[in-house]
Amino acid sequence: MFDGGILPLIFIIAVAVIVLSVFLSFVPVMLWVSALASGVHVSMVTLIAMRLRRVVPKRIVDPLIKARKAGLEITTNQLESHYLAGGNVNRVVDALIAAQRADIPLGFERAAAIDLAGRDVLEAVQMSVNPKVIETPVVAAVAMDGIEVKAKAKVTVRANIDRLVGGAGEETIIARVGEGIVTTIGSSERHKDVLENPDRISQTVLNKGLDAGTAFEILSIDIADVDVGKNIGAQLQTDQAEADKRIAQAKAEERRAMAVALEQEMVARVQEMRAKVVEAEAQVPLAMAEALREGKMGVMDYYNLQNLIADTAMRKSFGASAGDPGTDPNAAK
Repeated sequence: MFDGGILPLIFIIAVAVIVLSVFLSFVPVMLWVSALASGVHVSMVTLIAMRLRRVVPKRIVDPLIKARKAGLEITTNQLESHYLAGGNVNRVVDALIAAQRADIPLGFERAAAIDLAGRDVLEAVQMSVNPKVIETPVVAAVAMDGIEVKAKAKVTVRANIDRLVGGAGEETIIARVGEGIVTTIGSSERHKDVLENPDRISQTVLNKGLDAGTAFEILSIDIADVDVGKNIGAQLQTDQAEADKRIAQAKAEERRAMAVALEQEMVARVQEMRAKVVEAEAQVPLAMAEALREGKMGVMDYYNLQNLIADTAMRKSFGASAGDPGTDPNAAK
């Protein structure tokens, strides 16, 4: 009977332990006690409903306790809806507390919207209290006298809470400041004017309202460094002169090629004419032989012709020896 009485008791105790373990794992009793001790009333039914909605109760209750201790009126429904939307509840509550301490008007809906937009709302609040310095890369521009000037600026910005959702980021600020630097240097008549008054760049850029449409408010623009670069004007003139030189050389080469072609054409024509003369001279003996055969020319006529050719060659040789530049002793050949 003893064994029959102890076994049901052990079974009942085991079942009770299992049920209690399941209940404690499903119902966050310790979290409910912690909230109750902190003066935040969260009912057990609400915690169980969070479990059923697949919401981690600790990620809702802990930020709620923090907010209530800071004096913020936030409900569990607001935190739970933001959690279900994929937001960082703890980050939003920390940002609200920081904004309240810094006397920055920021409501829960605005903070939740900024967090869901992908921006760090706590960092934005901190940047509103402690402005951030953005350093631009080296920006090169050319003044009107052709001298290149390189400048680097430091932009002090403060986060604009109202424009964090949909406002442009730091890249836009850097691009706009660089554009302003290029415009200011390019409109200067001399590069020395920029070197003498670098604050002229910051004043001109600051007056352009470059923070419009961005998530920041520009407080100041300071020129950190100004250097002189290359003489772009002289380099452009040198490049232009080199290009003109190459064009002139190309045209001269074209004229030379045309002259060479013309000369070769003339030489070819002269050679052709000489070939025709040689061919004609080769026909003379044949014609004389034909004339002798046919009786159109006698032997004495042939000898007289040869004597005439010899006399002509002798006279030309005499004229050449006497210094007559117009005679050529080789013309009879």
